[in-house]
Amino acid sequence: MKKIIFVVLSVIYLSFNSFAFDVRIGDVANIVGVRNNQLVGYGLVVGLAGTGDGSSEKFTIQSIANMLKKMNVTLTDSVVSSLQTKNVAAVMVTATLPPFAKQGDRVDVTVSSIGDAKSLQGGTLIMTPLKAANGKIYAVAQGAISIGGFNIGSGGGNKVRKNHATVGRVPNGAIVEREVYVNINSKDSITYSLKEPSFKLATEIAKTINRFYRKNIAYPQDSGSVKVHVPPMYAGNVVELISQINQLNVAAVSKPRVVLDEKTGTVVIGGDVTVEPVSISHGSLTVTIENTKSVSQPNALAEGETKVVNNKTVSVDESQGKFITFSKGAKVSDLVKALNKAGATPRDMMAIFQALKEAGALNADLEMM
Repeated sequence: MKKIIFVVLSVIYLSFNSFAFDVRIGDVANIVGVRNNQLVGYGLVVGLAGTGDGSSEKFTIQSIANMLKKMNVTLTDSVVSSLQTKNVAAVMVTATLPPFAKQGDRVDVTVSSIGDAKSLQGGTLIMTPLKAANGKIYAVAQGAISIGGFNIGSGGGNKVRKNHATVGRVPNGAIVEREVYVNINSKDSITYSLKEPSFKLATEIAKTINRFYRKNIAYPQDSGSVKVHVPPMYAGNVVELISQINQLNVAAVSKPRVVLDEKTGTVVIGGDVTVEPVSISHGSLTVTIENTKSVSQPNALAEGETKVVNNKTVSVDESQGKFITFSKGAKVSDLVKALNKAGATPRDMMAIFQALKEAGALNADLEMM
């Protein structure tokens, strides 16, 4: 646990030193109409060593019968009902079709068991059509499955398991059969969609583009999009225009954010996160963080400047009190440092951050994973 807390503190100190930074437009915005497409299909994994679906999974038995029928092997109803499916598993196959993928290109697929199979280790996915939301087939998947682990059981009931054995991948396992056609060179305008909507960033992107081309060809439509009119010199060659715009740098500001992963007990804090005056009771921990301001006055003969200095006092008590108290403008790093000193676990921090957000005292977005 202490190792995890140390990592959290390291992230905090690093993130506090980088609030504003330059990013490329292509890294913070996508072009509307140029996107990935999700594909899905239903298939069978064969060649399992007795770790497939049991005979109670009727859809697996029916799928095997249908597959054999396509191979000109006809089975009677009595034979179908007596089929043993321990070496076969019914699976859902998913893939992501990237933009501008051409026929013959290959993409990775993920294979997930939908029955009671124990493991897909050593199995082979047989030919599975992959469809998009419009019902059309865009790719066909097939190949040996890699699960990156194992699931071994013994007759005495002992089991050894590594990773998730009922989900695997087939690297480059799907061949693209149909293209998603986008004639981007024929467009007279393009629209950039910001990955994280921001009025300031949208305005900065438009200003940066207009300065580079020395004409007003871009303007923000809202906080999430910027429209760019294609200049006459790039008519029919929009790809070059997009390539140039994507390389332009804009100033972006890091948004204060706290991310909590309850499954792994990980706490990540980014940006200049501060807290408002509030008191929280959590177990037997008492943490007090106070800010006091003082004036630093240089010697009369020195060439220094008079400055206001923040003096922070942090005290920890594990037994006498039950409240966490801190004043306006205190950094979350001070709170985490005090909790770390008291031996608090990351899950204690999670409870405190959630309570701070509910009380409106956390000046940051709180995200749960």
